[in-house]
Amino acid sequence: MAPKSYETAQGNAGETQQRGGEVLTTNHGIPFSDNQNSLRAGARGPTLLEDFLLREKIFHFDHERIPERIVHARGSAAHGVFTCTKAIPELTVASLLAETGKETPVFVRFSTVAGGAGSVDTPRDVRGFAVKFYTDQGNWDLVGNNIPVFFIQDAIKFPDLVHSVKMEADKGYPQAGSAHDTFWDFVSLMPETLHTVIWAMSDRAIPRSLRMMEGFGVHTFRFVNAEGEARFVKFHWKPVLGVQSLVWDESTKLQGADNDYHRRDLYEAIEAGDFPEWDFAVQVFDQELADSLPYDVLDPTKIIPEEIVPLQVIGRMKLNRNPDNHFAENEQSAFLPSNIVPGIDFSEDPLLQGRLFSYLDTQKSRLGTTNFHQIPINAPKCPYANMMRDGLMQTAVPKGRANYEPNSLDQAGEDPGPRASKQGFVTAKAEVSGGKERIRAESFGDHYSQPRLYWRSLTENERAHTASSFVFELSKVGLEHVRPKVVAHLLVIDQGLGERVAKGLGIDVPAPAKPFKEPVDLEPSAALSIQGNWKETLKGRKIGLLVAEGSDKESIDKLTAAIEGEGGSVFVVAPKIGPLALKGGSLVPDGQLAGSPSALFDGIAMILMPDQAQKLAKDAAAVGFVMDAYAHLKAIGHCKGSTVILDRAGIEDGEGVGPWEDLAQTAKKRYWAREPELRDLA
Repeated sequence: MAPKSYETAQGNAGETQQRGGEVLTTNHGIPFSDNQNSLRAGARGPTLLEDFLLREKIFHFDHERIPERIVHARGSAAHGVFTCTKAIPELTVASLLAETGKETPVFVRFSTVAGGAGSVDTPRDVRGFAVKFYTDQGNWDLVGNNIPVFFIQDAIKFPDLVHSVKMEADKGYPQAGSAHDTFWDFVSLMPETLHTVIWAMSDRAIPRSLRMMEGFGVHTFRFVNAEGEARFVKFHWKPVLGVQSLVWDESTKLQGADNDYHRRDLYEAIEAGDFPEWDFAVQVFDQELADSLPYDVLDPTKIIPEEIVPLQVIGRMKLNRNPDNHFAENEQSAFLPSNIVPGIDFSEDPLLQGRLFSYLDTQKSRLGTTNFHQIPINAPKCPYANMMRDGLMQTAVPKGRANYEPNSLDQAGEDPGPRASKQGFVTAKAEVSGGKERIRAESFGDHYSQPRLYWRSLTENERAHTASSFVFELSKVGLEHVRPKVVAHLLVIDQGLGERVAKGLGIDVPAPAKPFKEPVDLEPSAALSIQGNWKETLKGRKIGLLVAEGSDKESIDKLTAAIEGEGGSVFVVAPKIGPLALKGGSLVPDGQLAGSPSALFDGIAMILMPDQAQKLAKDAAAVGFVMDAYAHLKAIGHCKGSTVILDRAGIEDGEGVGPWEDLAQTAKKRYWAREPELRDLA
């Protein structure tokens, strides 16, 4: 008689039972002994290729969705150029960084993580920030995010993370959102997620524009110089326009006003010649400094504050050309963290180690062929040669008899030496010690100190936004036991944070969670606050100007000139889209009032004749135009005639609200002090 477990596993004829077993197994029934850690050589050593459990799990995950990307499906992209502004040959032999002034073509793709290709641009989400450098030594793909840390420490947990945050398996919703049961259930059981979660609950997860968003390589990599000396390095992208965020209400309204808000903003900026730029900076440090830190530099859930290792700016990237075809370039672009060039090398970060073979596997699934590197957007711009042949969609026509090396049939001869290059990629030497086992280093065990650092680095207004985000997200969780478990973790990060969230949810304050390692108080980092580093500028910003029949053209022209003189742009909104007869001329509006809400703009102005203002004061779209701008903490400029609309909206002159003549200066910032009078925050 077969064992009971075997009989249970059979189920109905032709049906495979995947639930109800006492232990986790592979697809072939082999029991897992550890589903939390990859197999590696020593606690901090590299992940081993023989890890068939990791391989099967990632392999299955990589092929779950075709042809759309499983994550980062919704993306916007652009071409550009990277210029080395400070050569660093003493640190790396990478040719793109070897000569000041050297230019390298790039292709950049920004993306949301959770939603599908047809989702919206402005949900609360991590954003992908992937850069393909077409160097003269081959392609280097720096595949990162707009948040410098990640949810998990080991790649073996990536399928679990994504399954939890994606739409729920039984319902098929929610789409492009984390405010639901399965994600927060996962978070409550995986405290290593907390650092990225607190970033995601902050304003970092609702960027104003892709052009106003930082990028990070996330992992620790290595620079290798000509002498073979290796140093650790972390990569940063700093937007020249500064980092700017939305407020939550604005983000949700943009999802209705313009699903393509970020994509349109990027495209139109490039079309207008207002090319987005980022400074490329590195944090370079040695093993001695790494050993001195109270956390592990190989842990992808940790940052090194800029106060400890300052940033060195070594380059600038400018995006100056939109794709000619969205599918051929954006959708078919294939980024691989394993694409690196001589002078740059990996670290033993276990999340990075898993990504190195996961991405290659994914591209075969998505693009259908091992020859995806021949697609123009993926092809290197330098000469390349190897013995790879055939395969689906082979577009090259190799000549000759020999497709192996060494051989005596071509110029290489029988000696493999000529095929090698002194400038070729060489793996940095690194000592590896320890037994072969599934284990995680104890140095990865502190999950609370860095979230605490981030929380204490924010302004009070940013903390209120973050606490309110936790309340909103957890209020959508139907599993009552999950809410107090998450709050218990927040109490360890900061007692006040946990109490604020518990109060916002209307639940009793639970006992704090018990950390694996007791957290320590790290010094706050001023670089982590968006509001504390806000650039007061109109460059890259857009002003919505509400006009109507009879509006004064001279005033419109004067305001437009002032805004454009500060680097901004003006979008004219009117009740109708057709030509308008103005006092002193005529004008064709850029958009209709009902379809151009103020959420689309960084500030607004009204130049109206009294009779038109009286008429618009009865129009909900016009009243909402100013009410939302005020609620979203933006500057409002107005003429005397349009005060009737402000009166109807209950808005008085004050900080950020005044004559339109001042708008070119007042619209350079947002008015955070206004917020407590507008909404209750946690």
